[in-house]
Amino acid sequence: MKEIITLQINGDRYDLYIEPKRTLLEVLRAEIGLTGTKEVCDLGTCGACTVLIDKKPILACLTLAVTCKGKEIVTIEGIARSDGTLHPMQEAFRDHHGLQCGFCTPGMVMSAIDIAKNHSNLTEEVVRAELDGNMCRCTGYHNIVKAVLAGAQNM
Repeated sequence: MKEIITLQINGDRYDLYIEPKRTLLEVLRAEIGLTGTKEVCDLGTCGACTVLIDKKPILACLTLAVTCKGKEIVTIEGIARSDGTLHPMQEAFRDHHGLQCGFCTPGMVMSAIDIAKNHSNLTEEVVRAELDGNMCRCTGYHNIVKAVLAGAQNM
Protein backbone atom coordinates (compact mmCIF):
# COMPACT_ATOMS: atom_id res chain seq x y z
CA MET A 1 0.00 0.00 0.00
CA LYS A 2 1.45 3.35 -1.04
CA GLU A 3 1.46 6.52 1.02
CA ILE A 4 2.11 10.18 0.37
CA ILE A 5 5.30 11.56 1.90
CA THR A 6 7.09 14.87 1.61
CA LEU A 7 10.88 14.94 1.51
CA GLN A 8 13.18 17.96 1.70
CA ILE A 9 16.14 17.23 -0.60
CA ASN A 10 18.86 19.73 -1.47
CA GLY A 11 16.57 22.55 -0.38
CA ASP A 12 13.68 21.43 -2.60
CA ARG A 13 10.39 19.89 -1.51
CA TYR A 14 9.21 16.64 -3.08
CA ASP A 15 5.71 15.22 -2.58
CA LEU A 16 5.86 11.53 -3.40
CA TYR A 17 3.42 8.64 -3.53
CA ILE A 18 5.52 5.58 -2.65
CA GLU A 19 5.46 2.19 -0.99
CA PRO A 20 6.74 2.35 2.62
CA LYS A 21 9.33 -0.36 1.91
CA ARG A 22 11.25 1.76 -0.64
CA THR A 23 14.70 2.87 0.38
CA LEU A 24 15.86 6.44 0.19
CA LEU A 25 18.40 5.35 -2.43
CA GLU A 26 15.65 3.96 -4.66
CA VAL A 27 13.57 7.10 -4.28
CA LEU A 28 16.49 9.46 -4.94
CA ARG A 29 17.51 7.65 -8.11
CA ALA A 30 14.24 6.38 -9.59
CA GLU A 31 11.64 8.87 -8.43
CA ILE A 32 13.59 12.13 -8.24
CA GLY A 33 16.35 11.48 -10.78
CA LEU A 34 19.27 12.28 -8.47
CA THR A 35 21.68 9.62 -9.69
CA GLY A 36 24.82 11.03 -8.11
CA THR A 37 24.16 8.89 -5.06
CA LYS A 38 25.47 5.54 -6.25
CA GLU A 39 23.85 2.13 -5.94
CA VAL A 40 26.67 -0.35 -5.51
CA CYS A 41 26.35 -3.01 -2.80
CA ASP A 42 22.79 -2.47 -1.43
CA LEU A 43 24.08 -4.00 1.81
CA GLY A 44 25.50 -0.97 3.60
CA THR A 45 29.08 -2.13 3.25
CA CYS A 46 30.60 0.17 0.62
CA GLY A 47 29.51 3.72 1.53
CA ALA A 48 28.87 4.81 -2.07
CA CYS A 49 25.28 5.77 -1.23
CA THR A 50 26.19 8.09 1.66
CA VAL A 51 24.04 11.21 1.93
CA LEU A 52 23.69 13.74 4.72
CA ILE A 53 20.48 13.58 6.71
CA ASP A 54 20.20 16.40 9.22
CA LYS A 55 23.94 16.98 8.55
CA LYS A 56 24.95 13.41 9.48
CA PRO A 57 26.22 10.79 7.02
CA ILE A 58 23.65 8.06 6.44
CA LEU A 59 23.63 5.10 4.06
CA ALA A 60 20.70 5.66 1.70
CA CYS A 61 20.52 1.97 0.74
CA LEU A 62 19.66 1.02 4.34
CA THR A 63 17.31 3.93 5.07
CA LEU A 64 13.61 3.75 4.34
CA ALA A 65 12.42 6.91 2.60
CA VAL A 66 9.40 7.19 4.89
CA THR A 67 11.72 7.61 7.89
CA CYS A 68 13.12 10.80 6.33
CA LYS A 69 9.93 12.85 6.57
CA GLY A 70 10.69 16.21 8.19
CA LYS A 71 14.45 15.80 7.82
CA GLU A 72 16.93 17.75 5.71
CA ILE A 73 18.48 15.48 3.07
CA VAL A 74 21.56 16.60 1.12
CA THR A 75 22.99 14.59 -1.75
CA ILE A 76 26.16 15.10 -3.76
CA GLU A 77 24.12 17.22 -6.21
CA GLY A 78 23.21 19.60 -3.39
CA ILE A 79 26.63 20.61 -2.08
CA ALA A 80 27.86 22.81 -4.92
CA ARG A 81 26.75 26.44 -4.97
CA SER A 82 23.81 27.43 -7.15
CA ASP A 83 26.19 29.14 -9.59
CA GLY A 84 27.97 25.81 -10.16
CA THR A 85 30.98 26.56 -7.98
CA LEU A 86 32.13 23.30 -6.45
CA HIS A 87 32.12 22.67 -2.72
CA PRO A 88 35.68 22.89 -1.30
CA MET A 89 35.71 19.12 -0.74
CA GLN A 90 34.73 18.49 -4.36
CA GLU A 91 37.50 20.83 -5.50
CA ALA A 92 39.99 19.00 -3.30
CA PHE A 93 39.01 15.61 -4.75
CA ARG A 94 39.49 17.03 -8.25
CA ASP A 95 42.75 18.83 -7.48
CA HIS A 96 44.33 15.95 -5.54
CA HIS A 97 43.17 13.18 -7.89
CA GLY A 98 40.96 11.63 -5.21
CA LEU A 99 38.82 9.89 -7.79
CA GLN A 100 39.32 7.30 -10.46
CA CYS A 101 36.27 5.40 -11.71
CA GLY A 102 33.96 7.65 -9.68
CA PHE A 103 31.69 5.06 -8.09
CA CYS A 104 32.89 5.72 -4.55
CA THR A 105 33.41 9.46 -5.00
CA PRO A 106 29.96 10.80 -4.01
CA GLY A 107 29.93 8.76 -0.82
CA MET A 108 33.55 9.61 -0.06
CA VAL A 109 32.90 13.33 -0.52
CA MET A 110 29.77 13.30 1.65
CA SER A 111 31.58 11.37 4.39
CA ALA A 112 34.61 13.66 4.08
CA ILE A 113 32.46 16.75 4.65
CA ASP A 114 31.23 15.25 7.89
CA ILE A 115 34.75 14.23 8.92
CA ALA A 116 36.03 17.76 8.31
CA LYS A 117 33.21 19.28 10.35
CA ASN A 118 33.83 16.96 13.30
CA HIS A 119 37.62 17.18 13.53
CA SER A 120 39.42 20.48 13.92
CA ASN A 121 42.91 19.01 13.49
CA LEU A 122 42.78 16.20 10.97
CA THR A 123 45.61 13.78 10.47
CA GLU A 124 46.08 11.08 7.87
CA GLU A 125 45.44 8.44 10.52
CA VAL A 126 42.14 10.03 11.57
CA VAL A 127 40.96 10.34 7.97
CA ARG A 128 41.79 6.70 7.25
CA ALA A 129 39.98 5.54 10.39
CA GLU A 130 36.92 7.71 9.71
CA LEU A 131 36.66 6.58 6.07
CA ASP A 132 36.67 2.95 7.15
CA GLY A 133 33.10 2.38 5.94
CA ASN A 134 33.75 3.79 2.46
CA MET A 135 35.34 1.44 -0.06
CA CYS A 136 37.25 2.34 -3.22
CA ARG A 137 37.40 -0.39 -5.86
CA CYS A 138 40.31 1.34 -7.56
CA THR A 139 42.36 1.46 -4.34
CA GLY A 140 42.88 5.20 -4.65
CA TYR A 141 42.99 5.69 -0.90
CA HIS A 142 46.27 7.61 -0.79
CA ASN A 143 44.93 10.40 -2.99
CA ILE A 144 41.52 10.28 -1.30
CA VAL A 145 43.17 10.90 2.07
CA LYS A 146 45.19 13.79 0.60
CA ALA A 147 41.99 15.22 -0.86
CA VAL A 148 40.11 15.01 2.44
CA LEU A 149 42.95 16.75 4.29
CA ALA A 150 43.09 19.53 1.69
CA GLY A 151 39.32 19.90 1.50
CA ALA A 152 39.06 20.15 5.27
CA GLN A 153 41.55 23.03 5.29
CA ASN A 154 39.45 24.91 2.73
CA MET A 155 36.08 24.40 4.39
